[in-house]
Amino acid sequence: MASFVPGPVRVSVPATSANLGPGFDSLGLALSLRDELVGQVRPEGLSVQTTGEGADTLPHDERHLVVQAMRAAFEELGARPPGLELHCTNRIPHGRGLGSSSAAIVGGVSLARALVAGGGLLMDDDAVFQLAARIEGHPDNVAPALLGGFVITGEEDGAYFAVPSGIDPRVSAVVFVPPTPLATTLARGLLPGSVPHADAAANAGRAALLVAALAGRPEHLLAATRDYLHQDYREKAMPESLALVAALRRDHVPAVVSGAGPTVLAFCDGPDCPQGSVERLLARCPVGWSAQHLEIERAGVVTA
Repeated sequence: MASFVPGPVRVSVPATSANLGPGFDSLGLALSLRDELVGQVRPEGLSVQTTGEGADTLPHDERHLVVQAMRAAFEELGARPPGLELHCTNRIPHGRGLGSSSAAIVGGVSLARALVAGGGLLMDDDAVFQLAARIEGHPDNVAPALLGGFVITGEEDGAYFAVPSGIDPRVSAVVFVPPTPLATTLARGLLPGSVPHADAAANAGRAALLVAALAGRPEHLLAATRDYLHQDYREKAMPESLALVAALRRDHVPAVVSGAGPTVLAFCDGPDCPQGSVERLLARCPVGWSAQHLEIERAGVVTA
């Protein structure tokens, strides 16, 4: 029977942006906005407290996604804590395409591992990644949440893979967050079962170029972020987001839908973005939305 550390254990996990235009279900990037979790094993019961994003809407019982992820990790570790206390400080917007669900899953699995004595020996980082990706269903958000930076992901022979790639220190991002969420399931439901071969070929070239652009050739980010697979199909679910993407791109700003949306992410390649200063880009935030300038987060989940 597994034993537990006395606690409390603290975990922080970054926001993420997946797809990044042409990298549908394969590319992900960590951003400098973090959720924080504090957990400890108690003699009995379950206590869940949430502050920040979702404080008034998230469940406070076994339905909480962090708790579900912790339970899955405890099962993998052969551990059955008699009780749990969890406090979540959420800063990542929910349902906006910035990886809040992946942060909850990666944070929950990492927190459970840290609460088990010797958990790091029983479950290595790859095992954390595999479990988190299975829970989430796709690896492109969970990988940068776990590893930080820019990550290329996929599935091969029944297992997920995640390969970190270089990120130019000049690259950062401005995110434009609309006031209402969009369910990922709704966004996925708008995608066709197949796309034209020419679109698939063009998209593959853009995704390859994006890896090079982020690694050290940011002058190619506008061309590299052209998507042929998913954004236009989702327009009726988030017309304002796609209108903002189009307007920014007309002004030579490399803008994309973040994840499944509806947040819009615009890349900057230094103190001055292609359109001008970061401040001028932030000023293009639509009325009722929020915007902030975020760095690329080099660190993934951190446990203390």
